[in-house]
Amino acid sequence: MFYKDERLALFIDGSNLYAAAKALGFDIDYKLLRQEFERRGKLLRAFYYTALLENEEYSPIRPLVDWLNYNGYAMVTKPAKEYTDSMGRRKVKGNMDIELAVDAMELAPRLDHIVLFSGDGDFRPLVESLQRQGCRVSVVSTIRSQPPMIADELRRQADNFIELDALREVIGRPPRETREEETAETV
Repeated sequence: MFYKDERLALFIDGSNLYAAAKALGFDIDYKLLRQEFERRGKLLRAFYYTALLENEEYSPIRPLVDWLNYNGYAMVTKPAKEYTDSMGRRKVKGNMDIELAVDAMELAPRLDHIVLFSGDGDFRPLVESLQRQGCRVSVVSTIRSQPPMIADELRRQADNFIELDALREVIGRPPRETREEETAETV
């Protein structure tokens, strides 16, 4: 439930939202996402959190980060850390949970409603704290994927759970591969 006069902010865990949308088979149109929540209340900020591989010549997320930065999103990034695990596999680590939590706690006194785009159960204590400060918290993720992308304890703590798949018609677009395949087939 949203109220037109409430001050709200979006906190988007980029990698978590990307994984949830991919599991449901669609891409997010971030222009439509922002418009949807501007329609629901007084959107003060839309934060997007992601780690970036700084040493690669081309990062597939760089165009998205640049577009979001120029189109009304507050970008919060940090360099991802690369390491080799015990099996000799190259791994990338870039958790942005602390940055998101600190920003949400700092803004809470100026907000009525926080929308968290993540299913990460580590955010349950954050949601509880934000609620104690008087904020209502909606969590956007999915239970329709296999396995579900939202931790049960986070879903239960939130004031409102928004199923990402239910937003597909409002903020979604077909995945890139599908559009390219359709174009190739019609040529």
